[in-house]
Amino acid sequence: MRLLGAALVAGLAAGPVAAANVHICWLGQNGYSMTGYMEFPDELQDAPLITEADVTVFRIAGYLDGELLGQWDKETRRPDATWYLRYFPERMHFPTNGEILGPFDQGWNADGTAEDCAEGEFGFNAGNYAQDFCLSGVWVEPSGVPPETPFHAQNYPINDVTCRIPALLSKRRG
Repeated sequence: MRLLGAALVAGLAAGPVAAANVHICWLGQNGYSMTGYMEFPDELQDAPLITEADVTVFRIAGYLDGELLGQWDKETRRPDATWYLRYFPERMHFPTNGEILGPFDQGWNADGTAEDCAEGEFGFNAGNYAQDFCLSGVWVEPSGVPPETPFHAQNYPINDVTCRIPALLSKRRG
């Protein structure tokens, strides 16, 4: 009994495994935007590449002019739903347009045709043709941006309103 109690105390003292938090803000064309959130084990922050196999929490929401179009998350995904994710943690960057070897860049409930999200579902695709949305099994062409458009993550929480505000950039003088 004493050994069991000691093991329980040691387990509680260890606490939860630390996770790296990544916030997603994507701006498409014609008023389309997407926010999201993902986690992966903290010890992978220095890994050269994170894939869907490393991600423990993932959810996205798509908008048109601030109105929610749909949401998707890995926890409730259908077994046959497309789920490809590539992420460079050091650069806080999702590679697009063939920046990595292999046939896929990003497929979050949307394959290369952006047509495989089921009725009532939302998805995102980034490949060699465009970065764009899928809604109820239909490619949302007006959402698309050129495939080479940079797609960076944030390290702070973001919502649809703050995502749609252009980032303020300044030149470093010196």
